[in-house]
Amino acid sequence: MSELIAKRYIKALKNDMDAKALENISEIFSGLALSFKDEKFLNVISNPAVSSQDKTNIILDAVKSAKSEKVNNFIKLLGENNRLNVIPSLSAALNKDIAQSTKTYTGVVYSDSDIDASVIKNLGDGLGKKYDSKITLDFVKSEFNGIKVDVEDLGIEINFSKSRINDQIIEHIAKAI
Repeated sequence: MSELIAKRYIKALKNDMDAKALENISEIFSGLALSFKDEKFLNVISNPAVSSQDKTNIILDAVKSAKSEKVNNFIKLLGENNRLNVIPSLSAALNKDIAQSTKTYTGVVYSDSDIDASVIKNLGDGLGKKYDSKITLDFVKSEFNGIKVDVEDLGIEINFSKSRINDQIIEHIAKAI
């Protein structure tokens, strides 16, 4: 539900701003979205005993350094409509929208083995050529026994499990015999 609301707000922002301004607002809202992961902050924002105006002022104080009247007015609008809770969804949807318009995506490589940074860069470049985009991959060490590449915004998920590859080799050898 909050995703649909967020998309409406993004549509309004896109009509009012150029691409550079949208990227700047995206950075601001990404920072705000991180605040919603803080339990104390979330308790204040979701507390019905705290007035809507006080909640709005808290968020306005958080973005004061941006010195943007458009951002301030937008946050006031969200506060007036009791929509401050859509900020994380708004941030995610705005980042996704910008990624699609600029064809710039980020993804994650998961593996239980260390992978050289040049291999990860080459993997990102190769996927980027295939999907006519710029794809940047980050490495995350995990329990996955193999390699898994995930670029969520493009809907790409590729995995190579060591056990599955071993099973396929054994099956292939058995068929050859």
